[in-house]
Amino acid sequence: MERISWDQYFMSQSQLLALRSTCERLSVGATIVRDKRVIAGGYNGSVSGGVHCIDEGCKVVDGHCVRTIHAEANAILQCAKFGVATEGAEMYVTHFPCLNCCKTIIQSGIKKIFYAYDYKNSSYGIELLNDAGVEFEKVELDYLHIDTNTKDKLYFISSLLEKLEARGVESEELKELRLEANKLFTFVD
Repeated sequence: MERISWDQYFMSQSQLLALRSTCERLSVGATIVRDKRVIAGGYNGSVSGGVHCIDEGCKVVDGHCVRTIHAEANAILQCAKFGVATEGAEMYVTHFPCLNCCKTIIQSGIKKIFYAYDYKNSSYGIELLNDAGVEFEKVELDYLHIDTNTKDKLYFISSLLEKLEARGVESEELKELRLEANKLFTFVD
């Protein structure tokens, strides 16, 4: 078996962190790494103990949700809270950082950003990163290693099976198809 690359490994961590997001508009995860070791992770969501967007909706002002702390900031704040230095570290983030996160990343001393998706990339943020010598690189996720669409695929297969049943496919054949689908979405040893 071939092991996944470090970039895929850390980007996969960020994808998992994004699943904890409480933002309804965009789920983002960020992982801070030094010397091939995870030192912090964050996702976008409300302040600890606060109301979450998934509970009461986003609080949008001037086109931005002011309730949410971005994943990058949460990861950096986690380092600050626990006294972990970010100088010279790298960040893996699911989406290209916004302008404010670019500034926060620069100030934290992070030297390189890896991101999976472009998202409203700020030309001024890019200019600031370049001026500060912070590198950034797009890392395409290898979906053979991590699947971010499992729920959609499960729904699609379920609806196909329902359509086959409605069209009169024999129950034994449907039973076999359901068993195969269950094997695909269940981890059994």
